[in-house]
Amino acid sequence: MTGPSGSGKSSLAARTGLPVLRLDDFYKEAGDPTLPLVEGSTDIDWDSPDSWDAEAAVAAIGDLCRTGRTDVPVYDISTSSRTGHEDLHIGRTPLFVAEGIFAADIIDRCRSLDLLADALCLRGRPSTTFRRRLLRDLREGRKSVPFLLRRGWRLMRTERRIVARHVALGAHACAKQEALGRLAAAAAGRCRMPAHSSPSGAHSSPSGD
Repeated sequence: MTGPSGSGKSSLAARTGLPVLRLDDFYKEAGDPTLPLVEGSTDIDWDSPDSWDAEAAVAAIGDLCRTGRTDVPVYDISTSSRTGHEDLHIGRTPLFVAEGIFAADIIDRCRSLDLLADALCLRGRPSTTFRRRLLRDLREGRKSVPFLLRRGWRLMRTERRIVARHVALGAHACAKQEALGRLAAAAAGRCRMPAHSSPSGAHSSPSGD
């Protein structure tokens, strides 16, 4: 499941009752020389896919689908660092949700590996997303206030382009209620995306659909 930062991915994933893989935990750490910068700024561009370890995320999804468990990093956004790791076990549940702002960037790889059940992009009003994101980030002390305001304004102005990019990468853009319905259908085995088709996110687990 993908969507702009603050679109409600984490809260929706929790509502499903399914196991959740937090893809944002695969962010690179501060000090990594490959981290990108916002054009014309000294700010790190944490909204660029280049700030994220896609290979490790796909490997974790593959592990969950094959074995029902994987080792995942625990990431502290306020310090931009990995503070530990944890074992994620999903047992024999037929589905789990992998959610994060870069999920759309691995749709093709997951589909080609036959790991994809559905690919969803949450969308809403940019002004609503801006307020939700800012309140969350301030509450959690994720970054400095000036950084959060600069980032929030930039993301609000580009939100529709972000959603369009995710759709172009294969995600189905929808509001929360439709997303819940599609996830329920995927869990019931009615929305499986075969490896050769375009997906409409959720991933299958080793017990199948």
